[in-house]
Amino acid sequence: MNLRLIGIGAGVLIILSLPLAGAIAGPDFTGRDDGKGGGVLSSLGLADPPSGGSAGGSSGRSSGGSSVRSAPARSSAPAAAAPAAQPAPAPPSPPQAPRTDARCGPELSSPQGVEAQTCVLVGEGRTWGRSYYRNTSGRPLDAVLTVMGPAGRTVQIRCAVGAGDEPGLCETPKETSAGAPDAYSAVAEFAVPDEQGALLLRSGSNAPAPGDG
Repeated sequence: MNLRLIGIGAGVLIILSLPLAGAIAGPDFTGRDDGKGGGVLSSLGLADPPSGGSAGGSSGRSSGGSSVRSAPARSSAPAAAAPAAQPAPAPPSPPQAPRTDARCGPELSSPQGVEAQTCVLVGEGRTWGRSYYRNTSGRPLDAVLTVMGPAGRTVQIRCAVGAGDEPGLCETPKETSAGAPDAYSAVAEFAVPDEQGALLLRSGSNAPAPGDG
């Protein structure tokens, strides 16, 4: 009777020890592979991280099991530079005055206090006469300016000369040029405006011809 009980007990012990032995030995993971080179441990997320990687970097999970998202990379490219300001356009140049050529005689003066210089001017295809004067005689005078051109053409004008000593000028109208500039000459005569008409000064564009007073 005791032997039978002892045999039954031994069999029960053997049966009960089999699961315990398997649990102690643990599953055999040697040589198993999940097709990705990491084995079953890798598929369960328990494998050691690959060399060179940070802990939890390859699995994308933290030690607590939560998902870790990497921050978006910031661009280091510099912002586009603002376009350079365009220089302001230069202001337009003022129009140039038409060129005028002048042929003048000498500056003359009379003992009575009259000074004058007479010229022939040419510009833009026209010719005219001009006489610059200053009257220091202390009385008003008359001035007659005459321009003589080729083929007997003559233009004449009379100018009133005040008693003041401020500079002034007497000028004929501009006429279309009919020849070369040296074909023209001008003469200005300054006289007292009375019945006698005493000539005080004659000023020409070519040669001096003062009056005898």
